[in-house]
Amino acid sequence: MPTYDYECDSCGYTFELFQGINEAHKKKCPKCKKMKLRRLFGTGAALLFKGSGFYETDYRSDSYKSDAKKAKQAQSSAKSAAKNSEAKKSSTSKKDSPKKSLGNS
Repeated sequence: MPTYDYECDSCGYTFELFQGINEAHKKKCPKCKKMKLRRLFGTGAALLFKGSGFYETDYRSDSYKSDAKKAKQAQSSAKSAAKNSEAKKSSTSKKDSPKKSLGNS
């Protein structure tokens, strides 16, 4: 539910109220009991999160987590395979290269 700010024009009392979007505006001030209460403009349009925070990954399903773990393992194994094949290529190319002679023939 959104949080709305209200202010009384008679006594100046301001407060926050959790209220449904479809609920009627409050008109009676809870402090002075006069019908001078008004909802402040610009508040209540979005949800207000108070606390340490919310993260996209907090509420992931177990199947998503297991799939992500498998993908990460596959990616790391592909990287290690690529490194191994690159190391083999460089070691064989060093062995097969012809030696240059420094003398004149």
